[in-house]
Amino acid sequence: MPQISRRNFLAAVGVAGAGATLAACAGTGGSTSSDSSSSAEGDTNTIVWWSNHPANSKDVELELISRFEAENPDLKVQLVDAGANYAEVSQKFNAALSGGDLPDLVVLSDTEWFNFAINGATVNIDEVASRNNIDTSTYVDSLFNDYSHEGGHYGLPFARSTVLFYYNKDLWAQAGLEDRGPESWEEFSEWGPRLQEAMGSGFAHGWGDATNYLSWTFEGPMWSLGGNYSEGWESRLTTPETIRAVEWLKSTIDDGFATVSTDVTNEFATGLIGSCIQSTGDLSSVAGAANFNWGVAALPNPTGEGACPTGGAGLGIPSGISEQRQDNAIKFIDFLTNAKNTGYWSRETGYVPVRKDAAQDPDHAAFLEENPAYNVAVEQLPDTRSQDNFRVLLPNGDRTIGDALERICLTGADIDVTLAEVEEQLNTIYTRDIEPLI
Repeated sequence: MPQISRRNFLAAVGVAGAGATLAACAGTGGSTSSDSSSSAEGDTNTIVWWSNHPANSKDVELELISRFEAENPDLKVQLVDAGANYAEVSQKFNAALSGGDLPDLVVLSDTEWFNFAINGATVNIDEVASRNNIDTSTYVDSLFNDYSHEGGHYGLPFARSTVLFYYNKDLWAQAGLEDRGPESWEEFSEWGPRLQEAMGSGFAHGWGDATNYLSWTFEGPMWSLGGNYSEGWESRLTTPETIRAVEWLKSTIDDGFATVSTDVTNEFATGLIGSCIQSTGDLSSVAGAANFNWGVAALPNPTGEGACPTGGAGLGIPSGISEQRQDNAIKFIDFLTNAKNTGYWSRETGYVPVRKDAAQDPDHAAFLEENPAYNVAVEQLPDTRSQDNFRVLLPNGDRTIGDALERICLTGADIDVTLAEVEEQLNTIYTRDIEPLI
């Protein structure tokens, strides 16, 4: 079993359980306090940070604030509980845009930031960084580019995750397989019957359902199989390549070695399924619950073009505050995410480091050596890629696609017809809600 440091991984994440951890890393998060005071908003010497404390990270956030204030005695940071999840933070921010007090920085998820960018509610980070001599080139490229819009960037990566291939090493041994992840999904299809035979009861593989981000965890396999949800703003849901990729997904169910689960991380950790594709943030939950030998592997990337999606949340700066407040905000974000602090954040929460040089920090380098499973996520970062617009930038794109994939897997819904219906729905949303603003 990989040696996961309980102190570092479980302290902040594991106590929340597998379901909360997955939600935090793939798109919701969890608050640890109900305080929502905003008395300092508008004070240029106080930086107001709205957060939902992703992965129950309030104590970690407060530690980072303490470090910042020690180095910047002329500035204070007020941490505001802005909601129980990413959606609630966005709702609070949206309400403040109509006349309330604005924060200096706000946590925005991978599915929320774009709406504020296209409506002019957040600033172009490139402009603020330039006037403050902050080098954004040290951010992991795929994570930074997730916030790209019209030649600029409208957020900086913070609580970011990817997916990993989790597998039961004992099951692999029983099936006579090498101790590794698949090199391609076609190879995994060859392994499936052998794994299922060795598995006996349960299933060799589990997919999360639509609520548990099926459209996210399937995105990597789909890419490596030649499909896309979209290319820019052009749908690719009904292309032959995407249809073949979804046919492959369905074949894992039809061939009897995979299932769709409502609690896939817990079912893997308890041995009910033999493998799954889940968030890096689930490492802690599996480490705390599994009583068998297990491992993680990078997702297959046979074309070399990147076959692992990013996820999680970043930080945005409102456009409706003064330049001085914006400058203070980016100074704080740069500190929060520098090599030392993004490594600390990563060790304590399970999110991936967002700076390229994080592994060079002595504390983080030692942690990675002690926790090889987590190092897989770090090594996979160069092979990550920004998600398809139709899933991550269209309102309800994630659930619309995920629901369709779930219906195809569980009810035998016709693939061509179902994907055509989803394409029509999402094209309508794009034409009505997005195209007029870009």
